[in-house]
Amino acid sequence: MFALAACGEEPAPEPAPAEVAAPEPTPSAPAPDEELFAQLYAAACPEAEPVSTSVCRRAMGAETVSCEFGLGEDEYLRNDATLELDETGEAWAIADADAVCSQ
Repeated sequence: MFALAACGEEPAPEPAPAEVAAPEPTPSAPAPDEELFAQLYAAACPEAEPVSTSVCRRAMGAETVSCEFGLGEDEYLRNDATLELDETGEAWAIADADAVCSQ
């Protein structure tokens, strides 16, 4: 009978210290919307037609934003561009603007 009572009195194992993940830095730049993309495109491609419509998407944890857009009277998203944060990390810029402008 003594053996049964001793089994229940074992000290509980100490919990292992949990590793705390460092928080990922979040960009302070606002999420790019249709108006912001139109401004960025106009600044990067001054000779091109203005952006008529655009949709920008950012995958979870991604450092870049993928945008599809239409120009002039076109209502379809026939062109694409990638946005990335500038050196300060506070503003978006079109990556490889020369290639985007020549589409």
